[in-house]
Amino acid sequence: MLEEIVKDYKLNEGLSVKDLITQMGDAWGFTAGKLSSSINILERMIKDQNCTKFLSFTANLVATGTRGVFKELVKRKMVDLVITTCGTLDHDIARCWKNYYKGSFVMDDSILHKKGINRLGNVLVPNESYGAIIENKIQNLLANLWKKGIRELSTTQYCKEIGTRICNESSILYWAAKNKIPVFVPGITDGAVGYQTWLFSQDHNFKIDLLKDSGEINDIVFTAKKTGALIVGGGISKHHTIWWNQFKEGLDYAVYLSTAGEWDGSLSGARPMEAVSWGKINEKAKQIMVEGDATILLPLMISSLLDRLKTK
Repeated sequence: MLEEIVKDYKLNEGLSVKDLITQMGDAWGFTAGKLSSSINILERMIKDQNCTKFLSFTANLVATGTRGVFKELVKRKMVDLVITTCGTLDHDIARCWKNYYKGSFVMDDSILHKKGINRLGNVLVPNESYGAIIENKIQNLLANLWKKGIRELSTTQYCKEIGTRICNESSILYWAAKNKIPVFVPGITDGAVGYQTWLFSQDHNFKIDLLKDSGEINDIVFTAKKTGALIVGGGISKHHTIWWNQFKEGLDYAVYLSTAGEWDGSLSGARPMEAVSWGKINEKAKQIMVEGDATILLPLMISSLLDRLKTK
């Protein structure tokens, strides 16, 4: 105690993101201090060649420009597997072909509905930019797979087919497929892609095999010497990540980034130390929870991390 002093920021024109984040480590302003520590943990995790790296995030972020941050993590092979929700597939596919638009949190939603415009927070998603394009792309993809004799896929296989066949270089799924990074979607039916898949199955004996996904992730966990995770948001993607890691004495590195509170006992708001009690994070793990909006903090974190890795 009382060894490291709090220092003031020194701001000037042309200050880089890396230098700003470095100053946060000295300024130690509540969340700023956590942000600085989280990047230190991520740097150690990425540079640990014995560590299998999980990336978990929720779909709402893929409707924003934060999609580009996840894409870069996958494109640069900074993670080994992805666990996410069905909405990620929806937004990733849709934005390969159509635009989403800037809106506001305060709008007349009745008028938006009449105009065929869906609101996701302050992002506007026209029907033709979502349901229509996803239906077209997924139905055509499934028809082509059916003609090739494919009757069943795991979600990782499905995501690979989507990334390879109907996405472009702006896409998370495209780069995951190209770099052979498996994408797991345990809640595959909870979204437009899942609905279109079910719809196709009504006229075709086509199935999604979730248990095959379980076998694949089981093999990844049990053969890993160490594991680490960047977990953005909560829900099923967060829990699936920490659930599987309890079978190898927990994650060795864990960075949580979320706006959720823990007062209601929710999994989304649970802090890393709660996961320690379950054995989902190792007692000796490097771990931290950063509270804040991922659309602000995640670009800062990953930009600073890229600078550090390039420098060192």
